[in-house]
Amino acid sequence: MSAQPAFSGVWCPSVTPFDSNNNLDIDALSRHFSRLNQSGIDTLLLMGSIGEFASLSQQERLLLIREARQLSPLSMVANVSSTCIADMLQLADAAWQNGFDAVMVLPPYYYGQTHKQLLSYFKALGTQLGGKWFAYNFPARTGCDLTPALVAELASELPNFIGIKDTMDCLSHNRAMIEETKKVRSDFTVLSGYDEYLLPNLLAGGSGVISGLNNIVPELFARAMQAWRAGDLAQLSEIQQRIGKLMAIYTIGDDFVTTIKTAVARRFDSMRSYSRNYGGELTAEQCEEVDRLLN
Repeated sequence: MSAQPAFSGVWCPSVTPFDSNNNLDIDALSRHFSRLNQSGIDTLLLMGSIGEFASLSQQERLLLIREARQLSPLSMVANVSSTCIADMLQLADAAWQNGFDAVMVLPPYYYGQTHKQLLSYFKALGTQLGGKWFAYNFPARTGCDLTPALVAELASELPNFIGIKDTMDCLSHNRAMIEETKKVRSDFTVLSGYDEYLLPNLLAGGSGVISGLNNIVPELFARAMQAWRAGDLAQLSEIQQRIGKLMAIYTIGDDFVTTIKTAVARRFDSMRSYSRNYGGELTAEQCEEVDRLLN
């Protein structure tokens, strides 16, 4: 019997709460995780893009790794991406030592990379990472694409490389990623990085979604997975339409991280809306728009 992908289902890439002094707010993170723990989702991703990893110091990231694992019984993955390999390896080792199930890594960013460079990078990294890891494909931010052919080649050679978050606003890219990796690994996980691609990902044979909306409506996505597993297409259709409407939240304001945090703060009062991204504060009218969308 062939192996099945691990970490399937619905992931929440958690926001990272800050207090009024711009410091990490672990108490708020605990309140946020407490709600997510009961929502029915499968996995938490710490320090993803929406978790503002690029705005955190190495010391803050190590602190989050130590504290966060104690706050949830769910599967947990840490994004350890960095342009400094030594920092990345330190974060990865800390994650595994603190009980994380896997880590996630972006390709090198800022410079952009060729196909040859990406193969060389990930093959070298694969020999240094001491546990299971996911790649994170986000061409809009990194300037390079982890193509389905490239990922399949890496998956065939690196057994600890167990999956990918494919953040491409392109269904055919996600589908091709699923098809190509299945040719070499039945246990390889392909997750969509776009909320509304959960159902298309599953229909194509993928494993699920990593969705920023899960910070706000995790129960909705958990219900979608339950409906999928039960073969309830009518409920799936209804949920897919609801998710599609909620995608409008990403068009409100100047910074989607602040907008998502504002929505969490207004709906649950578990954290402040502060972000380290400048100029993203919502106006009163925009806050009302968020409220109307979520009601």
